[in-house]
Amino acid sequence: MTTIQDSLLSRIESSPLYNPDLAPATADRRHWGTYNYAALWVSMSVNILTYMLAASLVQGGMNWKQAVVTVFLGNTVVLIPMLLNSHPGARYGVPFPVLARASFGVLGANVAAILRALVACGWFGIQTWIGGEAISTLIAVLVPGWSQVAYGPAICFLAFWLINLAVILKGIEYIRFLQGISAPILLAVGILLLAWAYRAAGGFGPMLSAPSRFASFSDFLKFLIPALNGTVGFWATVSLNIPDFTRFARSQRQQAIGQALALPATMTLYSLIGILVTSATVVIYGRAIWDPVQLLSRFHSPVAVIISLLAILLATLNVNIGANVVSPANDFSNLWPRKISFRIGGVITCFMGIALMPWKLLADYKTFILGWLGGYAAFLGPVAGIMICDYFVVRRRILSVEDLYLRGGAYEYSHGFNWAALAALVAGAGTALVGLVIPPLRVLYDYSWFIGFAVSFGAYYALMAFQSKPESGSHLLSWSR
Repeated sequence: MTTIQDSLLSRIESSPLYNPDLAPATADRRHWGTYNYAALWVSMSVNILTYMLAASLVQGGMNWKQAVVTVFLGNTVVLIPMLLNSHPGARYGVPFPVLARASFGVLGANVAAILRALVACGWFGIQTWIGGEAISTLIAVLVPGWSQVAYGPAICFLAFWLINLAVILKGIEYIRFLQGISAPILLAVGILLLAWAYRAAGGFGPMLSAPSRFASFSDFLKFLIPALNGTVGFWATVSLNIPDFTRFARSQRQQAIGQALALPATMTLYSLIGILVTSATVVIYGRAIWDPVQLLSRFHSPVAVIISLLAILLATLNVNIGANVVSPANDFSNLWPRKISFRIGGVITCFMGIALMPWKLLADYKTFILGWLGGYAAFLGPVAGIMICDYFVVRRRILSVEDLYLRGGAYEYSHGFNWAALAALVAGAGTALVGLVIPPLRVLYDYSWFIGFAVSFGAYYALMAFQSKPESGSHLLSWSR
């Protein structure tokens, strides 16, 4: 267990870079165990967008085996930066925007934090819109006339938005409570949906009969590359801000085991359900129905519809709060620690989610997968490369917690900005995005997360090599295990 010295807190509490929500987690707050981290990923993975992501791979031409392998491979790849960025959070008890100060500078960290926050706001709006759609469908099942209400979906969107806001105001511990009770229920609902598809379609034979529609291996690769990049990009957001959760870990071992067991397995399992059920809808209804909310609306049993939609609402609420609110709330707080608390940051996230107009982000599903996921991956991959290089290679896992909260300390660099990190970020993102404007180099964009990560990692290491060896700070914490 990590011990936070009382003297440390007393020294940094007067800093303008400090507030209680960004403070290092003390021993009394470190009670997240293996189950909590496994439940975190179960609750975040079992959601409509996981289902839709898997279904889109089948719609793009993959057979069920190719789609399942793509999902598993992508989530195994993203698990690596996830666990690497988890380490400093669990060891030093600091959240993502504070950790980013070590590489980007105490003020430059806001660049990385805001990039992550804006993506999260977009995801928050998307998930809230889907939750509102589920509420609207549920009401239509109970009150058929609801489907004729002109602004019904918008009303339900705002209602679900208010539910999210209420949970945010309850705080981080209420999030842990929701994840603990919902994870087993959500897996059970997915299995029940699969059982329905098996019975209605006449067995796994018809469900698995759709062949790959790619004429050659080269055609398959043209789709696989952006599909794999999008699958990695799906959780590239949380791979950055995972310290926001691991700062509450009892130990490194517990957080690592919980994540390693749950992330690839749960994503693959629930994606398999989405792939199989979507394939079954072709047999049952004559066309693929990739939206589970629309699929449930076709059920004849009102009780089954109500229970299933309520479960979807719970799943959407969990992933929305856990994946899309915790990080931007801390990121916005990092902009002005003395004035913006976690709750105020969460409220800002809520309003930004509306301002980004999620109904437009979901208007074209192909653009959503290849454009939205691939586009922001071009920025988040470089941030991950810089932070991992800084912590593991440049600093060799040694940080001065006190200096992370002080001006003029080890992470002041040039007036609060580490221009080496910002230059590496531009180099990585620019290299990935050049594929959008130069067609022969399209592969750079199709692999935007990988290209951005590699280029920024190498550029940051090279640029930091020209500087003097970074100081680890004079006020290191003592750790007891």
